[in-house]
Amino acid sequence: KWMIIFPHVFLSSFLGCAIIRPPRDGGIRYRGLTQEQIRNVQILPVDYEIEYICRGNRVIVGPKVRKCLPNGTWTDITQHSRCLLLCPRVWTSLENGRVALKPPGPPVEGTVLHYSCHAGFMLEGRNITHCTKLGKWDSPKPRCRGGCLNRHPHLRHPGNSKKKLYIGALFPMSGGWPGGQACLPSAQMALDLVNNRTDILPDYELELIYYDSMCDPGESTKLLYDLLYTEPIKTVLMPGCSSVSTLVAEAARMWNLIVLSYGSSSPALSNRNRFPTFFRTHPSATLHNPTRVRLFQKWKWTKIATIQQTTEVFTSTLDDLEQRVKEAGIEISVRQSFLTDPAVAVKNLKRQDARIIVGLFYETEARKVFCEVFKEKLYGKKYVWFLIGWYADNWFKIKDPSINCTIENMTEAVEGHVTTEIVMLNPETVRGASNLTSQEFLGALMNRLGGKNPEETGGFQEAPLAYDAVWALALALNKTVAPLKAKGRRLEDFNYNNHDITAEIYRALNTSSFEGVSGHVVFDAQGSRMAMTLIEQLQGNYKKIGYYDSSQKNLSWFGNDVWIGAGPPADSTIVIEEFRYLSQKLFAAVSVFAGLGILLGIVCLTFNIYNSNVRYIQNSQPYLNNMTAVGCMMALAAVFPLGIDGHHIHRSQFPVVCQFRLWLLGLGFSLAYGSMFTKIWWVHNLFTKKEEKKEKRKHLEPWKLYATVGVLLAIDVLSLMIWQIVDPLHITVEKFTREAPKGDLDVLIQPLLEHCTSEKMNTWLGVVYGYKGLLLLLGIFLAYETKSVSTEKINDHRAVGMAIYNVAVLCMITAPVTMILTSQQDASFAFAALAIVFSVYITLVVLFVPKMRRLITRGEWQSEQQDTLKTGSSTNNNDEEKSRQLERENRELQKIIQEKEQRVSELRNQLVERQALRNRRRPSSGTNQNHSNPSPPSSQPDPKSLLPPPGYPNPADSKISRNHCHNSQIPLLYK
Repeated sequence: KWMIIFPHVFLSSFLGCAIIRPPRDGGIRYRGLTQEQIRNVQILPVDYEIEYICRGNRVIVGPKVRKCLPNGTWTDITQHSRCLLLCPRVWTSLENGRVALKPPGPPVEGTVLHYSCHAGFMLEGRNITHCTKLGKWDSPKPRCRGGCLNRHPHLRHPGNSKKKLYIGALFPMSGGWPGGQACLPSAQMALDLVNNRTDILPDYELELIYYDSMCDPGESTKLLYDLLYTEPIKTVLMPGCSSVSTLVAEAARMWNLIVLSYGSSSPALSNRNRFPTFFRTHPSATLHNPTRVRLFQKWKWTKIATIQQTTEVFTSTLDDLEQRVKEAGIEISVRQSFLTDPAVAVKNLKRQDARIIVGLFYETEARKVFCEVFKEKLYGKKYVWFLIGWYADNWFKIKDPSINCTIENMTEAVEGHVTTEIVMLNPETVRGASNLTSQEFLGALMNRLGGKNPEETGGFQEAPLAYDAVWALALALNKTVAPLKAKGRRLEDFNYNNHDITAEIYRALNTSSFEGVSGHVVFDAQGSRMAMTLIEQLQGNYKKIGYYDSSQKNLSWFGNDVWIGAGPPADSTIVIEEFRYLSQKLFAAVSVFAGLGILLGIVCLTFNIYNSNVRYIQNSQPYLNNMTAVGCMMALAAVFPLGIDGHHIHRSQFPVVCQFRLWLLGLGFSLAYGSMFTKIWWVHNLFTKKEEKKEKRKHLEPWKLYATVGVLLAIDVLSLMIWQIVDPLHITVEKFTREAPKGDLDVLIQPLLEHCTSEKMNTWLGVVYGYKGLLLLLGIFLAYETKSVSTEKINDHRAVGMAIYNVAVLCMITAPVTMILTSQQDASFAFAALAIVFSVYITLVVLFVPKMRRLITRGEWQSEQQDTLKTGSSTNNNDEEKSRQLERENRELQKIIQEKEQRVSELRNQLVERQALRNRRRPSSGTNQNHSNPSPPSSQPDPKSLLPPPGYPNPADSKISRNHCHNSQIPLLYK
């Protein structure tokens, strides 16, 4: 079940952490699980987080979130989490006195309050109270009262004549930004100085009533309710933390209150329609963005990534940054966000090759982020992180139970990051409205903190802003005294329905302008502070590397930035496009063979032309052989453009090379193979037909051979022209998988390969290959059928058949192989070019070398004394005519012989019959004659008279047959 619910968790983490029981009066929120899954699951995976929740008015005390560790335990397992009732916060403040809360935090069960009064006041009631289990204090709230004048407020004592003006403040002492740890002492220090000044609010005393907001809007809602609905009336509200300030500023308009924030940077607060009475001494977070954009431009980055915590302040800041970088021509390639767990977001940054990363999150989340950054190795010389500069200086060294990274891991991960920080401490040594320089202020604040380490004190950097916020308020209130007096009003008359006093305070704050310890304090039309930006880089410690004044667009650069590599990294992996070119050694070697083949073709062509009148050469159809030689040379010439690529010519000239490849190879094949195919075709037609059709087709007319080659050539020319008109060849570039070069270089090689192609390349190749393939198959068939034919009309048809076999086999193998190897330029070229070379060499050798050998060995060379020189080609034609005449005479004589044989046979039969008749008559008369006288010699036929006439076969010779006569007489008659 666990694997079904968490399929992303690897099996090595199978043990995980066992489910723990929720605290009493509380529960556990399981991320991503349904109630049914919670009931079935007993073990939760490593890194899984649970969150405690409490019922009703109870709050969690102790760890609120726990995370499963690899060792099978939960974080902070030794610390108990409890849901306790919250006692009223009104008891935590005391007019004219002080309240010490132990332990610090929300006032829950077990909290003890210790009360004490200022000088001149006496405590009425118990000086200590306890919060009980019922959520109530065990004693009434005490009061601090002065002398007898306090019983008569209308009387003024010289030492106690000031009227109190109350400031309701929310200081986050814990939470995402514990800025109240330093900002509260700073504000109290400013109040003490203001109250001791006789030239500022001489008749008034400012008093701070504050609560710990924990930077939590939900918690702040309760505290705001307590501030507004409990005495005394607050003149101004001072919240800190953007999420809390947003809540307070939006609600303050309903109570007619001015809000002055010391620690709110959300850009959303710069909206006068939504927050009409809001001011802040902390500049808007958008003031970082012009500085960031300027740095991006300085370091020539055009692509960045962002990761943010899902809160309004960071979302609005990022929206503003996105608009600014778009105007500057910079792209945000990756934008990630998270709520509590940044693991997935960081992994996405790694997977999408983010290099320049802007991080927007609070300090506690920053530790979580960089723990994941360390795990994903998203740091080092290839990466630059831009963070907010108002974290504590050692924020990454603070032990955080919510992460499982060591301080060493964190230190390694954050090294080299850049922060942009609003200038919160005046860099110049000037005395402002408080009569303190910035360094004197820091000294006084350190004393106030009691020696605490500033790096471990939240809000230490923002402390000058809180200090100046109190001074801005005091000066504005002081400025309103005279105008209000002219209207017959006083500050102490303020209530939540008095618009006139609020309007005067607003007007005074809006026109504020003075030198504070944080610099010149002035507000823009949206109530936001205008200031310079400090740029720092972590180089072991934070080092100032520049300032940027966004109002003047002036960058002051110190030039002391340090990088792990040779300089600022690239905004993405540098991709170097590298074309793959044909091996020049291979090209040179094949070109040599092709060149030698062309020379061989020229030799063969010259030989054939020179000896064209030799009878043996004439009987081989020399003009077709000439076409074969020319076609072979054209095919070999196509090898050179096949090997020419971007290494030799400019890319704009590449389409011309593509045309040369196509036309040379196509026409060369048509001439060379077409002429051989024509020979074998006509041999098959003339000598493999039935006996009765031979006579009609034995007379071979040369023009028919040339016409056949012309038809094949015309088909090729027409098809190539249609191809190039309809879908011309052009250059395309094929991209391969990027490759990492050797060495630790932040680059990738993008291999590219140029191809000659057209939009429907496969269709055209299919048509051409199909047509040529049929010709090749038909040529093989015809060569096989005519292998036993012997004719002097085309005396080299057996050599032609052998050449056709070789060409067909090589073409049928090479064509599909080169299509498969099209992405491998060397192999593709080698197969195609060598197939052409071998085909041509075999064709030329088979067709021409035997002729050369015969003419050399037999001496049948052409000479002027030969009769063929005089008679030309007519000699051959006359011989053929005589041969045909003799054959006709031979057939006529055979018919006559057959008729004579039949006549002789009839005569012989008649003679035999007559002789038999005579023999029957002779015995009766012969006896008498023998006794009387001797009879004269009987008339016996002369044997010679029975012989056939001269030139006719002897009938008695039964061995002489018709066929024998045919076979014997034809050579005799021919001679």
